[in-house]
Amino acid sequence: MKKIKLLNGVEIPCIGFGTWKAPNSDITTKAVEIAIKSGYTHIDCAAIYKNEKEVGIGIKNSNVPREKLFITSKLWNDVRGYNETIEAFNKTLNDLGVDYLDLYLIHWPRPIKYHDNYIQKNRESWKAMEDLYKDGKIKAIGVSNFKIHHIEEILETCEIPPMVNQIEFHPSCLYSRVREYCKEKNIIITGYSPLANGKVFDCKELSKFSDKYNVNVAQLCIKYALQHNVIPLVKSVTEQRIKDNIKLDFIISDEDMKEIDKIITCGGSYKDSDNISF
Repeated sequence: MKKIKLLNGVEIPCIGFGTWKAPNSDITTKAVEIAIKSGYTHIDCAAIYKNEKEVGIGIKNSNVPREKLFITSKLWNDVRGYNETIEAFNKTLNDLGVDYLDLYLIHWPRPIKYHDNYIQKNRESWKAMEDLYKDGKIKAIGVSNFKIHHIEEILETCEIPPMVNQIEFHPSCLYSRVREYCKEKNIIITGYSPLANGKVFDCKELSKFSDKYNVNVAQLCIKYALQHNVIPLVKSVTEQRIKDNIKLDFIISDEDMKEIDKIITCGGSYKDSDNISF
């Protein structure tokens, strides 16, 4: 699978296997195992998904050497502060059954628990992540759902800048200004919900393009993200869909990319990360 270099030279595979809403059961373990054996080497996790133990078993069952994989996890909203971040990180390592992460992210910038002092608390957590990075426990560090001003608040005091920003991305949800800013700062974008939580399958405009390229709508949207220089995080627990989602031997024309950019019927969660309720 093609890889993209992060700011520090670490290479991240250009498609990730997502685990959001995957159950904490053997279903997820098997899906992760199938994904890795099918060619996915980038696994995206998070503490709040409550399934990192099952993901870790799937990773182990794949029998693929750890160094061949790229594993991401995220610090959840109920944890901020230096020591607290170290503790949460170590729990994730233990649950996944690994001794390092390739990428660790702050999941949301302004959780309700720290709403009024989030800048300082994020900086404390970021310092912990920098130290874990220096100790070789994390190969790269970044953020998720951060607006431009959230990133700038980190940049004002950090020693090591964010290398990734994970945001929602799919037709009708482009976050163009954030992506442009991140490009200027050499921050790679990973995109969650590339299928708009299934809404893309009800979009007639997208069906027209999938028919044109003789692919399914999921493949079209995954390729669309890639051609926008976004690393899509694709989730499925169905074996054939897992395999189909990385069969992307086609190119969407520039003209068609612009037409897909104009589609507004797929919706998006558009959560205001300054005013989330969790």
